This record gives sequence, C-alpha cells and structure tokens, in this order.
Amino acid sequence: MSTTSSTNPQGTAPAAVGPSPATETGHRPARLIHNEATTEIPVHLLFRDDPDPAPVPLRPAVVGRRQGTGEQPRTRRPEAARPRPVPQVDPELTERPARVLPGAAGVAAGFCGAAGCAVTSWWAGVVPPLAAQALGLPAYAGAGLGPAQWAAYAAAGALGMFGFGGLARGRTGRAWVLGLFGRYRGTVRRTGLMWVNPLLLRRRVDVRLRHWRSEPMPAADGNGVALRAVTLVVWRVRDTAKATLGVEDHETYLRECVEAALARVPVEPLGTVRSSADVAGDTLTRLVAADAAPVGLEVFSVRPVRVEYAPEVAAAMHRRRIAALDAAQRASVLTSVVDSVEDTVTRLTVRGLVELDDYERKMLVKDLTVAFCAGRGDTGH
Repeated sequence: MSTTSSTNPQGTAPAAVGPSPATETGHRPARLIHNEATTEIPVHLLFRDDPDPAPVPLRPAVVGRRQGTGEQPRTRRPEAARPRPVPQVDPELTERPARVLPGAAGVAAGFCGAAGCAVTSWWAGVVPPLAAQALGLPAYAGAGLGPAQWAAYAAAGALGMFGFGGLARGRTGRAWVLGLFGRYRGTVRRTGLMWVNPLLLRRRVDVRLRHWRSEPMPAADGNGVALRAVTLVVWRVRDTAKATLGVEDHETYLRECVEAALARVPVEPLGTVRSSADVAGDTLTRLVAADAAPVGLEVFSVRPVRVEYAPEVAAAMHRRRIAALDAAQRASVLTSVVDSVEDTVTRLTVRGLVELDDYERKMLVKDLTVAFCAGRGDTGH
C-alpha cells in the first residue's frame, strides 16, 4: 500500500498510513459499539444449490383483529343456515268427506217413529176414546201394556229420536267436523237440510275467507329501534281436520305466528320508504304462511297497516325526524339560493350589463345571497 506524506501546521512530518499494528499482528479491532453481536456466515452457504422445498400442508388460518390497530378481521365464508324444524301434524289427520243422508230421510224416520208410538198406544188400548174418534181409529179393547207393547214403544221412540235428532242445517261458509269416541269421522261441507248420525260429536268451523286486524305487537326497524305494529291478516281454514284437531286453538296459533314473524322481520314506520313496507309485508306473508300451513291454515297476506314508535322511544325519534326534515329543508333552500345567485351573476356578466372585477363579483354574490335568503325566510314564515 502506498503512503502519502504532508506537512502539518507545526512543520512536523505526519506518520505513514499503512496497515495498523492490530491488523499486522492478527488481532480484531476494538468494537465501536460494545453491545453489538455479530455472526459470521460462510460464503459458500449463500450460493449453494438447494433442492426444491417440500410442500408443507397448511391449515386455513384465521387472522384476528389486533387491538388498537384498526385492522379488520378476515371474514369466513358464511355457512349455510340450517333449516328450521317445521311443525308436523299427524299425517293421517287429513280432511275427508263424512257420510250424511239427505234431510228428507231423517224427517221420514222421525214421522215413522211418531206413527209407531201412536199405533202401539192404540194397540195397547191407552188411546182416549175421544182421540180415537177424532183420528177415525176403529174401536179396539186393547191388549194392555205388555212386554210386546213396551218393545214396540222402545223401537218406535228410538226411530223417532234418531230421525229428528240427526237433522242438521248446513250453512254456506260453515263446516261440521264429526268425531266419534275421540276419532275423526269426516267433515261435512254440504249446505241445506241433512241428516247426521246424532251419536257423532259435531264441531262447527268457519271456512270463509276471513280477515283479522291484530292489536299493537312489538316489532323493530333495521336499526333495532322498538316499534309497535298493527297488521292485517287475510286467511282461511283450508283443512278443517288439522285446524280443529291438530292444534288446540288455530286462531290463537295464527296470532302467535304473526307475533313471531314480526320479531324476525324488520319493519319501517309507514310513510318513510314505500318499497321497504312492501318487502316487509311479502316477507311476513311468506313466514306466517309457512308456519300456519301444517295446521291447515291458508294465509294470503300479512300487511302492516299501522307502525309507530314504542312509547319509550317515541319522543326521541320524533325530535330526530323533525331535525332531519329541518336539515333537508335547509339544504334545499341553500341549493336554490346558490342556483339563483349563479344564474343572476352569469346573466349580468354575459349580457355585458356590468363589468365586475373579482372584488365586485364577490360583493355582488354576497349581497344577492343575503337578499335571496332573507326573501326565502320571509316567504317561509
């Protein structure tokens, strides 16, 4: 290594620059930072040819959000929701027509029983003479009330009771659900006079198209604000056997289904968003119809007819709506004033009526804005 020499201000010759004594002797120079730690890496390890790395199977990791960093977690793929269990009713419990006879058969049987009782009385000789003469019956001493006469009385009386006791009148929109000793025997949807076995238990069911206006029920909007909703339900009984025997009270069951659907479907106060009210009504109809179908009820529509805020939040939400309307009105007025000022200034300058510099333009805009805002305020009051 070459050395350079120069004279310092004192005139003394500088020392030759060359290898340090520590280097010549093979000792490592002193560290500038006493706490450092170094590791020597062999050079040949940096350039060796490594084989292809073996693939390592990795499980899908879930990255959680670290607190205080604002980092959003990685969302998992949504799993398919499990279907809710559908209430099941006895599959054998299905409406079927019951066996009935025309009303004329019951009337004929009743009159036959009455006639049999009259003939038996004449046979037993218990008919008064005046009644026999009035009826034109031949004179007969009578055999008295013996076992044969009592048997004839019993048969004729039973025939008359079954004949007249089984008469029923079917009405339009009404049905009879018949049962015998706790077993379903059929449904009668016929109208007019008919004869039904008097031993069968009859339950009248209204099968007309019906509408029901509910009382205020708890509900919530999309933000979870408590509401009270009144719904109009249009429905009818489709299967009388399931509606009568499959559930204790089908009207109460329908009411509970509507209340449960309102707890799951968000509704909006009427007059805010019309499309959301239609969507909520369609969703409510679908849910209630699915819940009521297993018990023989057919639901056509479930529509909210009145939605209002719950008493505990009504005052706060009323103030909030008034503030929103006020803000919207102010924004509309401001937009109208700005458009009017812009149109006025543009017309004045384009037609050459006035020549304005920047300062005069700003003052004109300010004056026009104040004038238009004052005029809008006076008009509003």
